[in-house]
Amino acid sequence: MKATSLLNEIKSGSLDTTLVRLYGSARLEAQKVRYTEAVGEFVAIYGDLDVSVFSVPGRTEVSGNHTDHNKGCVLAAALDLDIIAIAAKTDDKMISIKSKGFDRDDVDITNLNPSAYADYGSASIIAGICDGFAKRGFGYGGFKAYTTSDVFKGSGISSSAAFEVQVCNVINHFYNDGKVDAPELAKISQYAENVFFGKPCGLMDQTACAVGGFVAIDFADPTKPVIEKLNFDLGKAGYCLCIVNTGGNHADLNEDYASVPAEMKAVARELGKEVLRGLTYDDILKKIPELRAKVGDRAIMRAIHFVEENIRVAAQKEALIKGDTDAFFKGVLASGDSSFKQLQNVYTVKNVEEQGLSLALALCKHVLDGKGGAWRVHGGGFAGTVQAFVPFSVKDEFRGVMDGVFGDGACAVLNIRPEGAIRVK
Repeated sequence: MKATSLLNEIKSGSLDTTLVRLYGSARLEAQKVRYTEAVGEFVAIYGDLDVSVFSVPGRTEVSGNHTDHNKGCVLAAALDLDIIAIAAKTDDKMISIKSKGFDRDDVDITNLNPSAYADYGSASIIAGICDGFAKRGFGYGGFKAYTTSDVFKGSGISSSAAFEVQVCNVINHFYNDGKVDAPELAKISQYAENVFFGKPCGLMDQTACAVGGFVAIDFADPTKPVIEKLNFDLGKAGYCLCIVNTGGNHADLNEDYASVPAEMKAVARELGKEVLRGLTYDDILKKIPELRAKVGDRAIMRAIHFVEENIRVAAQKEALIKGDTDAFFKGVLASGDSSFKQLQNVYTVKNVEEQGLSLALALCKHVLDGKGGAWRVHGGGFAGTVQAFVPFSVKDEFRGVMDGVFGDGACAVLNIRPEGAIRVK
């Protein structure tokens, strides 16, 4: 379909049913404006070509805080914030992507040598994804695209993973008839980020973006994670998901983040293992006197968090399967409590005066205690965001309190999106 014909379809309401499914009826008109603007930008840059429309959601970590790096289990979910792409297939070996707010990337995909690309650049991701498709025997080729994203950055909902999966999504439909499954798209995205982009990331973010809905992931074998999509409708249960951005200073936190897997693995080594997966509470308990002298108390508490968190994730997965909201929320609260007290990733000891996450969690308790729902630190922690599962009946009060403290727009009211990477039109 020509881009100008797509514009007419959007304006006439032909895509309304699909857009309501993805974003809800309250956001329909805003999304029609967003899609219309994206198509217009595509035409302005590339001309009136035959185009398709693609969408990939952002994601949230639900439970399993800091466990994947020790071969643990996690729960994640796709959000109704996404990156959309207006794209046209081409006959050459060039991929051109203009993302709103960024310079255009023009990548010659006849050159798939990682050393030809600078680390931490979008071009390296694009080339790496093509190489990932090639190494798996799948098709790939050229296209032109304009993308725009409302997966806001710095909030722990994976704008970078959504972009990676979106590039895979376009290639999958243009050159593989959409037959490459979502977990494989996630692995290709991870490969591009590890080998070409230069970041040793895990697989949770890309998997949640690609698969959609609630998803349980077991990283016992990181090369072959066990992925299970869970059919639980948070909205029908009467709740929304709120992500609260507390602001704060994100500088100099690399040491804080790195200390978590390092200390967990230090405990594992003392117990004769490479990682904590497979160890029990009793394994740690009987060695605590020796461990205190060798790795310190915080490392022991972080190891205990890992063991207990893995058990919690399994229980929460079963709760979602059964539709037991109360049991699921009990696990969220316990995960948050353990993250605060044992994992200790709610604030940095380098700057104890700044505790935006601690304050936000206290406010969550103030508003929600006794009214249902749950709350916990979101993502890696130390600064940034908290998440809360909020009853619809309390949504406005909750947002008012959080915006009043952390600034207008600090609280994003979101829903869990059932679809992952899709071709919209």
